[in-house]
Amino acid sequence: MPLQELAEKELLQLNHADISRAAILFTTPMCGTCKVAERMLEIAEAAGIDYPLYKTNINFTPRLREQWRIGSVPCLIVLRNGKLVRQEYAMRSVDHLYRLLKD
Repeated sequence: MPLQELAEKELLQLNHADISRAAILFTTPMCGTCKVAERMLEIAEAAGIDYPLYKTNINFTPRLREQWRIGSVPCLIVLRNGKLVRQEYAMRSVDHLYRLLKD
């Protein structure tokens, strides 16, 4: 199932909401590595991870890009209780992503 795409306004609301956890993949449309990372996350999601997954185009999220100091894409942001707890740039494997998001 494709990751739900959110705009910056929606992500800011998500960031400020009282959510226990979420993961956001920052991508760009022409990035081949981003597409591979997205597919890997879709497989991890189908395997039963505990995090809701979202994606967004980094070109349209300047506030979050600056706030979280995202240096490149793909970048997976992991939130717990509305706070950034991890930035993952290397999407090593589906197994790695599954273990990262299955706690």
